[in-house]
Amino acid sequence: MLERIEAEVLLTLAQELHFGRTAERLRLTTSQVSRTVKSVERRLGTALFTRTSRVVTLTAIGARLVADLEPHVRGMDAAVRGAMEAGRQVRGTLRVAFVGAAAGQLLLKAAALFGTRHPDCEVRIHEAQVHDACERVFDGSVDVLITALPVRGVRVGPVLLSEPQVLALPHGHRLAGRTQVTREVFGDYPVIRLPDTLPEESRLYRVPAATPAGRPVRQGPQGGTFSEILALVASRQGVFPVGEHAARFYPRPGVTYVPLGDAPPVRWAPVWLETNETGSVRAFVTCAAETARDEPGGAGGPEAGA
Repeated sequence: MLERIEAEVLLTLAQELHFGRTAERLRLTTSQVSRTVKSVERRLGTALFTRTSRVVTLTAIGARLVADLEPHVRGMDAAVRGAMEAGRQVRGTLRVAFVGAAAGQLLLKAAALFGTRHPDCEVRIHEAQVHDACERVFDGSVDVLITALPVRGVRVGPVLLSEPQVLALPHGHRLAGRTQVTREVFGDYPVIRLPDTLPEESRLYRVPAATPAGRPVRQGPQGGTFSEILALVASRQGVFPVGEHAARFYPRPGVTYVPLGDAPPVRWAPVWLETNETGSVRAFVTCAAETARDEPGGAGGPEAGA
């Protein structure tokens, strides 16, 4: 098999019949062109070019190889150009998903703006759960996911929303009347565990392994969905840190929310696979960033992809 650069050298040299001009066109050195030709001839066991101090000509076998090779190389070029053009287009179907009500609101507004700008692309909206959200991006089930950070192994778009954390407590809990608590309470009361399918970095960002004073965090039962987590809190099986929006979107008779003063903010952003980045994905992320600027707590700074 020939490497692409070897094929390019053979085809270009067949046109130019000059090592210097071939090297100039391909941005190589003359010696690199010469070594490449000799390497191919050595592997094939035959000469492809006849060289003298003044003239370069194709041998009969060389001419036949070039004639057979050229349509295949040009076909590869056309295929690559076609793929690049398709990647720039905004049409077809775009599958977008969200985790939680705050992300859902951001997604709906982004989808509305996207629909007005790109009517040839259908947006299909899906709700993802805590336990399967990242996996749906990795397995290609969705093209873009709006979720809480951090998430690694994906491209991360601009932060759309940044909000303080609050602690979800069962109604009547001894901490419920406080104006603020700290993560030190994680050592006093069991904390509902996030699903193991969530990346470890994401789990530790929300619930660290130890309190600020170094005490181990008490482990409560595991919840697979956000509603399940709140149900476990309401049934007095543990506490759980959530974004501030939860008090507005998830009021529960058995759950009280208290500010968690020393916790880092919850940041929401679109994520997608780098190998699945298309014109439609880029256009949707742009729409999401634009609509988020008008949201209370909305952000717009870029996050580094991982």
